Amino acid sequence: MGQRKFAKAVQSRAPKSILISANSFWNIANFRSSLIEALVDHGYRVVIATPQADVEWAEARGAETAEIAVDRSGLNPIVDAVLWLDYLRLFRRTGTVMFLGFTAKPNIYGSLAANVAGVSILPNVSGLGTAFMNDGLLSRFVSLLYRLAFRRCPIVFFQNPDDLALFEARGIVRPGQSHLLPGSGVNLDRFVPAAQPVEGLVRFLFVGRLLGDKGVRDFVEAARGLRSEQPHWKFQLLGPIDEGNRSGIKADELREWIEHGWVEHLGSVEDVRPHIAEATAVVLPSYREGMPRSLLEAAAMGRPLVATDVPGNRQIVQEGVNGLLCKPRDPQSLAGALRQMAMMGIARRDEMGRAGRALVEREFGEEKVTGAYLNAVKQLLSPARV
Repeated sequence: MGQRKFAKAVQSRAPKSILISANSFWNIANFRSSLIEALVDHGYRVVIATPQADVEWAEARGAETAEIAVDRSGLNPIVDAVLWLDYLRLFRRTGTVMFLGFTAKPNIYGSLAANVAGVSILPNVSGLGTAFMNDGLLSRFVSLLYRLAFRRCPIVFFQNPDDLALFEARGIVRPGQSHLLPGSGVNLDRFVPAAQPVEGLVRFLFVGRLLGDKGVRDFVEAARGLRSEQPHWKFQLLGPIDEGNRSGIKADELREWIEHGWVEHLGSVEDVRPHIAEATAVVLPSYREGMPRSLLEAAAMGRPLVATDVPGNRQIVQEGVNGLLCKPRDPQSLAGALRQMAMMGIARRDEMGRAGRALVEREFGEEKVTGAYLNAVKQLLSPARV
């Protein structure tokens, strides 16, 4: 056998290399663990490209890591051009045949590089972020970048119908490209119903990064007013500060809230389940979401929900069925919903919790997301396409 034929034969037997990228390793570890394990189980070589990648975590799941610098909030075109080049080099160095993007900059610059490198692309628009909060110059510019990045993608995954409709309306994607996923799914064996807290102990729990766009300041403002009426009620924040984000809460601001006794900060934890189990309800007063994992996990554990009536949230929270909806950017509306939730009694909250669990079992199981990805990967890497 000639050298060229031998090299091709060896290459055909080698595992196909899939590169997965997001703007933080936290995103991959928290939302994509089952997907990575499923891809590895199906014989793919998986490389995770993020800033500050956790090598041990990846190796424990059969994956590899590659460092890549993603400036999540920056708007410097030179820095972003370097990111595009870094992806291009990384594709060539790892022999990538497919790119799975999550979060804005990997989706845009990773996909643009994949177009040049001839790599198959499967992006996931898991949320739109600050750029799409208003229809201004930044939003139009980011829309243009997405349009260029996604123009050759056969499939673009979305996590809620509002984001999908917006991208189609702006001509960023074509109707045939758009596919809806049930978020990132939830592990129904890990997140199981927990007994309702004792009557009279009221704890409202926010789970997530401490960002203004997540409505954290609205939550604190609502807590401040309600604690003047009900000083024994507790309002808890579970998640890290993220001062690198444009809407991140500053450490000094958080310290002031705690010193005034308006909220408690539980920090970051490996396992959120004990805190969800102790909560009267889980609260997410954000301004826009993809498909919030915090609400899915809380619903899976039988907790009622309080959330703003915005894309992402409204796909999970059904008013009066498994939770309550309030107006976004409105602490008074949020306070009213929290008051109503606390006063309705444990039996009614338990009924809401059971409805939430049933909804998640019916529509948001993790296996649905993993199955959709495996089918898409198989389709896009079929010999007829490659």
